[in-house]
Amino acid sequence: MQSFPRYSFACCGTSRQELAVMMVMAHGNSSTNCRKRIWCKPRSSDWWERVVLDEFQPNDWLENFRMSKETFFHVCNKLKPMVSRRNTHLRPALPLEKRVAVAFWRLATNVEYRTISHLFGIGRSTVCKCVREVCHAIVTLLKPLYLSLPSNDGFEMTAQRFVRKWNFPQCVGVIDSCHIPISAPPQYHRDFLNGKGWHSVVLQGVVDDTGKFWDVCTGSSGSSLDAKILRNSDLWTTATERRLFPDCSKNIIGTPVNYLLIGSSSYPLQEWLLKPYSEMEALTPHQLVFNYTLSQAHAIIEDTFRRLKARWQCLLKRNDCSLELIPTMITACCILHNVCEKHNDGFNSEWLGVLGQEEFPQPNQMVSDRTVDSQAEEIREALSVYFMGLQER
Repeated sequence: MQSFPRYSFACCGTSRQELAVMMVMAHGNSSTNCRKRIWCKPRSSDWWERVVLDEFQPNDWLENFRMSKETFFHVCNKLKPMVSRRNTHLRPALPLEKRVAVAFWRLATNVEYRTISHLFGIGRSTVCKCVREVCHAIVTLLKPLYLSLPSNDGFEMTAQRFVRKWNFPQCVGVIDSCHIPISAPPQYHRDFLNGKGWHSVVLQGVVDDTGKFWDVCTGSSGSSLDAKILRNSDLWTTATERRLFPDCSKNIIGTPVNYLLIGSSSYPLQEWLLKPYSEMEALTPHQLVFNYTLSQAHAIIEDTFRRLKARWQCLLKRNDCSLELIPTMITACCILHNVCEKHNDGFNSEWLGVLGQEEFPQPNQMVSDRTVDSQAEEIREALSVYFMGLQER
């Protein structure tokens, strides 16, 4: 006897005879309407269509999607080429704005897919697909617009602002790293254990004086040292090949100093990357002043990481997405951070309260890179004397 596919018609309230007829129809060729009813589980999108689109006030948009309504629809328009879908004869496509909203909700809260599924009235697999596709679209379409190497004029303006804010000439960026919690991967999980004993991937970021990223490198395992991550990044390759900065050297205490970054002691000392003098040794007064001045400017990236994680809390909690997707999610959050900052979207200081309850405190990298570059030493020494002169005025 021929067997028929098993379908559940409990919700239809039909008789045995009607079930038999429907099963035959499902097995035949003229089954489009029946298949559609079986395949598409009825869900309600009332919350999105009636509450969000019609009733949300400006503060509601900021609290739930971490940006203004105007910025949200601006981002949707930019992502349209990759995220928008067409209706099919089987079912209507999920609207572009709803797909983006689903992804933003996940990035802002890191709640389970099941919760988002109930909230937006869509399936869990659809939630997962929205998050993946929207994150990839953000990196592909928005990264060139919002997170890229500054122009020559951009570097000059940034250097001028570093001088005005912290009296640090020729500085155009601050580099540091941040560990993002993840679930233990099925393979090589020990490689992802950081110094605090929890699994993570590392975000290496470079920010300007306003706290906006202009370079990120994501995905290195939690056990990796800052210096190793840097040396394996495109930033290192570009800088060592002298393609990172234009030649805009200035004479400081008789030493030519081009544009440069500043970082912590865990990074190698380079002509284009300065770090503090080691406090393991007795420091001179001008070396102490150099360390103090550098630490004042370095604080901007620490504040940026705090704002980034407070706004996009998927970076604060253990991320259970696939290891292949997580670097893309992190990069997408950095890009969205820049979008919000550039469009002057509000930042609720109360969001920072979640950082005080952080389940995964950042590991302190105690390993200092001892790479010696004679030209870099001269530049650092010249700046330390320059800073000392400012103190004595």
